[in-house]
Amino acid sequence: MELHSPAFEPGAEIPVRHTCEGDDVAPALRWRGVPAGTASLALIVDDPDAPDPAAPRTTWVHWVVVNLPPAASGLPEGGQPLPPGAYVGLNDWGRGSWGGPCPPVGRHRYFFKLYALDTVLPALPRPTKAAVEHAMRGHVLATAELVGTYRKRHP
Repeated sequence: MELHSPAFEPGAEIPVRHTCEGDDVAPALRWRGVPAGTASLALIVDDPDAPDPAAPRTTWVHWVVVNLPPAASGLPEGGQPLPPGAYVGLNDWGRGSWGGPCPPVGRHRYFFKLYALDTVLPALPRPTKAAVEHAMRGHVLATAELVGTYRKRHP
């Protein structure tokens, strides 16, 4: 399974438009190679470098999307509209939406992780990353990852 974005190359900087210094809209995502037997897809975007890449203390969650249909091939810029049946969980700002890169110091890495699951996750009202990871346990058929970076221009 492969995951990419038309907004940035793997390992490259995420454009300002998708960050707290820009319009804070989710970058468009595209994927392919979803394995046979996939019942749903889940997407988690997080930053393991928080708050400071030189001394990370936590992984900050920027976006959680669950129950994407296996026939979907991506998400548009802004993440909307979601395909039928898909819904957004809570990020670490406590919002049910994309929260773009906004690192307090240094250049951070942002991991976009797509999971192919052999099940549709049960109704989890506004789930956190931890709740989704718990529900996915034992159901992951394949994963794909895309990493982008960002450093604030105006700290």
